[in-house]
Amino acid sequence: MHTAGDLFVIELGAVVLVLAIVARLARRVGLPALPLYLMVGLALGDGGLVELPASEEFIEVGAEIGVILMLLMLGLEFSAHELIDNVRRSTLAGIVDIALNFPPGFVAGLLLGFDPIVAVLLGGVTYISSSGIVAKLVADLDRIGNHETSVILSVLVIEDLAMVLYLPIVSGVLFGGSLLSTTVTVIVSLLVVIAVLAAAYFFGDRLSAMALSQSSEALLLTLLGGTLLFAGIAGRLNLSTAVGAFVVGVALSGDIVSHARGLLLPLRNLFAAVFFVFFGLQVDLDLVPDVAVAAVVIAAVTIATKFATGWIAAGRASIGKPGRVRTGAALIAHGEFSIVIAELGITRESDLGALAATYVIILTLIGAVFYQFSDSITLRTPTRHHRSRWQRTSRLAQGVRRRR
Repeated sequence: MHTAGDLFVIELGAVVLVLAIVARLARRVGLPALPLYLMVGLALGDGGLVELPASEEFIEVGAEIGVILMLLMLGLEFSAHELIDNVRRSTLAGIVDIALNFPPGFVAGLLLGFDPIVAVLLGGVTYISSSGIVAKLVADLDRIGNHETSVILSVLVIEDLAMVLYLPIVSGVLFGGSLLSTTVTVIVSLLVVIAVLAAAYFFGDRLSAMALSQSSEALLLTLLGGTLLFAGIAGRLNLSTAVGAFVVGVALSGDIVSHARGLLLPLRNLFAAVFFVFFGLQVDLDLVPDVAVAAVVIAAVTIATKFATGWIAAGRASIGKPGRVRTGAALIAHGEFSIVIAELGITRESDLGALAATYVIILTLIGAVFYQFSDSITLRTPTRHHRSRWQRTSRLAQGVRRRR
């Protein structure tokens, strides 16, 4: 007897096998697998080759878990002290970030004829990079220990914290919330962030000791259950679930960190792939041609402004040219937050969803490839020091030839 469960298992198994093939192909050609996962999602979504009626709901839930696990794993690499110090040092970079990257979307929205509130939403889409995608790229390319990674992380955390203010305010205006209720929501969100960071700062060691267990099974369940619970509560308080998961990772320290990495890595890889597939599933390919030109133009501007943001932020941290290029390249990728913001305004502007999705796919593909090959780009471009040294050597050689 055939059941809906059979179809669900078949669909899910087929998707996972396709992702396995894509991952092998990406490794063979030397590219990150993330853009290819997105293409798989496009092929399986609305207007694509095949649809997934039985498993799409599970993939949606798995995508949320994927974002949570990606940010948890990234948070494990940094202590609360390092995070607070980096954010404090990167405050100016955060200001530069919003000054450079919010206007392109806002101005484009007005030029496209969107009403001002929708234009503000499009400004948010262009402003915020994808913490989940960047975390996966940094981990896949083994650049967590690089000097610029803390700068990248600081900018991303400032962006995510900015959403604590942005989302409640914009949602209140869109859905007719009162000034009082919107203000209360923003204040509560800020207090929760401050309280959680303070707890991680002062009590992180104790929390880690309580969570640590000699049983791998018990430790895995503790980490996964605690992170999902806290991330869900953060979402209910109008914080990002990603920020909640990241803070959990930051709060852990000591022996538990190395154990957690080994236990959570396979789960993160699976659900991260599911996240990118789900993202592609949300795009209706039939709407893409209508917004493609606008998406390409906005993406081109944002690539320049995001790269400039990373270059400036890394420069203030006294990081060299290769690290500056990597920082700028890493910030190009946009993802989950951009889509969440766009979904708020779809009822007021139907083209906003397709425009945001197309824009995000362009930036994710270009950002992933650019970050992958950023070192090759800097190596092929001679620095001023190298050029002057070559010039001095050339002049010396010419002088020797004349004397001869």
